[in-house]
Amino acid sequence: MLVKEIMTKTPIVCTVDMSLRDAVALLRKHHIGGLPVMEGSELVGMLTESDIIALLETERISNDLWLPSPLEIIEVPIREFINWEKTKHALRNIGDTPVRKVMTHRLMTATEDMDIEAAASLMLREGIARLPVMHGKNLVGIITRADIVQGVGMSYDSKNEGEP
Repeated sequence: MLVKEIMTKTPIVCTVDMSLRDAVALLRKHHIGGLPVMEGSELVGMLTESDIIALLETERISNDLWLPSPLEIIEVPIREFINWEKTKHALRNIGDTPVRKVMTHRLMTATEDMDIEAAASLMLREGIARLPVMHGKNLVGIITRADIVQGVGMSYDSKNEGEP
């Protein structure tokens, strides 16, 4: 079975200059976990849930504060307060961040005529859940792990039709 038989044609995309807030709204609206990122008609990256979650990582305990021994009892709460302030600041500004600053730049793609086994192998090897599908330099679809599972299931069903 070929990628073009199971891919989603005309995938939902975002642009490099779109705000992260708007891109996340697209993910939520369409119940998807990633968006091909376009600059004009060129595919330049992918924005995934993992890229967004990575923005929320913060340091465990701030190392930029050290209080003398008698005050060690209050040191940890103060460090945690500083970390919370850093986290609040990051969350406040995250929505206005342009997609280009968050997206994954290293692209793995599939072609329409690739076997789904080859696409699945690429996804597993690279640890990714979706592949943009290209026809030359044009984005023509997207294939996800769920598409591959469904394709394998369809293939299995068609082979076993007529068996009791």
